Amino acid sequence: MNYPREFAQSLPNLAATESSACAYLPPLRVAGLTVDYGEVTALQDIHLTLQPGRLSGIFGPNGAGKSTLVKAMLGLVSATGSVVWGDRPLTGQLDRVAYVPQRNQVDWLYPATVWDVVMMGRVRKTGLFRRFSATSRRVARAALDRVGIDHLRDRPIGELSGGQQQRVFLARALAQEADLFCFDEPFVGVDQKTQAVIFEVFQELTQAGKLVLVVNHDLGESITHFDDLILLNTELVASGPRPWVLTQENLYRAYGGQVSFFRGAA
Repeated sequence: MNYPREFAQSLPNLAATESSACAYLPPLRVAGLTVDYGEVTALQDIHLTLQPGRLSGIFGPNGAGKSTLVKAMLGLVSATGSVVWGDRPLTGQLDRVAYVPQRNQVDWLYPATVWDVVMMGRVRKTGLFRRFSATSRRVARAALDRVGIDHLRDRPIGELSGGQQQRVFLARALAQEADLFCFDEPFVGVDQKTQAVIFEVFQELTQAGKLVLVVNHDLGESITHFDDLILLNTELVASGPRPWVLTQENLYRAYGGQVSFFRGAA
């Protein structure tokens, strides 16, 4: 994030509480990112920095470009500008990225079991058309166990509830053993227990020094889980630590009017 001056002095103390693994992952820097769909501008000149070891949330109204931002960063849509991780473009390091799209973008009628989907997270490390190793199977089993659905490993994905489906894709992301995790609206259509599991996993990932980026729309109490916020409405309204971003002025600029939010998060 681009931290405001009033928060800058506190960052060394924050870093001291995070895993030492943070020291090994550089920040991710976005500069001048712009996306045009024909004559319609979906994102305009986005500049921001993502820090490892902190849970970052992208917020804004419908059509603000939240999902587009993630897709543009990953090279899934055409964009101008740059996205650099360390000293290299992010698109040249996608083997280190786990991306979970919105559930409505997944073909849940595809004839695959829970185990099949989670093992897909091991393909890049194993190689296409190669037999999965015992290590890969242990990693996948541990991921399923972590999200509490190992007992569903042989179940077709189309027979699962919304919360169970989201846990499957969370397990697949964990099985990838990535350094950057991107989740697009992971809380839509899930039960409270699944939401709690997801936030617990996010906390574990950030404590391990990973970069975790989440598209979300809920300004309720769950926003308190986020360390940093990116507030969008085609252009960047504000980014940085949650208390600095979550103001009535910024929300008015993003949403075009008064909007309610969980006051305890500010």
